[in-house]
Amino acid sequence: MSEKILEVKNLCKYFPAGKKQTLKAVDNVSFYINRGETLGLVGESGCGKTTCGRTVSHLYTPTSGTVIFDGKDVSTLKGKDLLSFKKDVQMIFQDPYSSLDPRMTIAEIVGEGMDVHFKYSTEEKNQKVTELLARVGLTEDYANRFAHELSGGQRQRIGIARALAVEPRFIVCDEPISALDVSIQAQIVNLLIKLQKESDLTYLFISHDLSMVRHISDRVGVMYLGSLVELASSEEIFSRQLHPYTRALLSAIPTADPEAERSRKRVALEGEVPSPINPPSGCKFRNRCIHATELCAKEAPVLTEVEPGRFTACHHWREAMDV
Repeated sequence: MSEKILEVKNLCKYFPAGKKQTLKAVDNVSFYINRGETLGLVGESGCGKTTCGRTVSHLYTPTSGTVIFDGKDVSTLKGKDLLSFKKDVQMIFQDPYSSLDPRMTIAEIVGEGMDVHFKYSTEEKNQKVTELLARVGLTEDYANRFAHELSGGQRQRIGIARALAVEPRFIVCDEPISALDVSIQAQIVNLLIKLQKESDLTYLFISHDLSMVRHISDRVGVMYLGSLVELASSEEIFSRQLHPYTRALLSAIPTADPEAERSRKRVALEGEVPSPINPPSGCKFRNRCIHATELCAKEAPVLTEVEPGRFTACHHWREAMDV
């Protein structure tokens, strides 16, 4: 049986929005990640993927719910235990330019975390920086450069090296390829896979690029309007969807075969995405779903294990599956 390194239970993150209004960015989300695996988190822009990742990594304080890392409730950690958690859990950010300090050299950026968590001498730290640059595919010449002197792909490699510098066990990859050229995206994803094998890393991989998520992920979670609507293995998600939103999302992936692209059936959603400030009653997806009934308006579906290892939040998942 696989060992869980991260367990998220009923996680909520709300933000104040105007007078007496609340934006429910993450609303009652639960999932777990096994040690050494990659969980992909997908959904359209604004669904709460990034907020979920930032809350899990303790950059945001949860409004409610529990984040358990390596058997410990993160909200109760203090002092050395909290510092240890921050060492074990790192982030790779979406924009590799804005996440790097323009006034610091690459050596200073990569080595900053080492100063906090390790007692290296200057010589040892410089050697570690050189080794880390080599691991992400850069030469030691880059150590004395600044972020503005690098390309987007090179900057993201620096972001990865910075995350690796403190020897983490879990990394939140927050859309790490979305700001990069298509020609560079596959290189960065393959680098992440290589580093995961070398260092036994666990990833939460957040992205809206479904083809890359399929390539890197062991399991995939699908979010809609702050809630998790389906969770299963990558193979199952891409071969047979149980939630109507997942089916619509995956039907939008273009294929390389023009003939197949013209003949395949797409699931077109009607209506606009509701506001997370004022979501519909019951199921948040009901106003765009062809299977919606009165039950969907009255009662919000709970993410439930409907098949071994397969979770979905839909009252009518059997009917949706037969479409």
